[in-house]
Amino acid sequence: MKRVLFVCMGNICRSPMAEGILRRKLKERGLEGQFEVDSCGTGGWHEGEPADPRTERVLARYGAHFPHTARQIRPEDLERFEHIFVMDRENLRALEQRFPQHRGKARLILELNGGGEVPDPYYGGLEQFEEVYQMLDEALEVFLQTHAPH
Repeated sequence: MKRVLFVCMGNICRSPMAEGILRRKLKERGLEGQFEVDSCGTGGWHEGEPADPRTERVLARYGAHFPHTARQIRPEDLERFEHIFVMDRENLRALEQRFPQHRGKARLILELNGGGEVPDPYYGGLEQFEEVYQMLDEALEVFLQTHAPH
């Protein structure tokens, strides 16, 4: 069982989008039983809330919608998950400051396909959410090519 965790700031935009995309890709490949997929935020402001409606719209458009409830990262997440992907350097810094014993375990998701950061679409429109979807979709395709059983 491979365990994958996505982390953004509030767990309502980018990380649930990445979770939905990976869940869809695993389902299409018949690999759901071989992976555990989850997402969380570095902050707890949105704990208990659903994903941002724009995230839900974009995920639904691609057949990747799933029931999501936002939560904040917990210490046991860093023990449990082998692949921890953060959206930007700020998320990475927040994790390393809060859990210094796990420094180096999390990495930027876009390192999978060339580097960079996934911009937070929260203050943008649907177009920004669409751009984030495409970025994450490409990175997760690379992840599956290297980590999924063939």
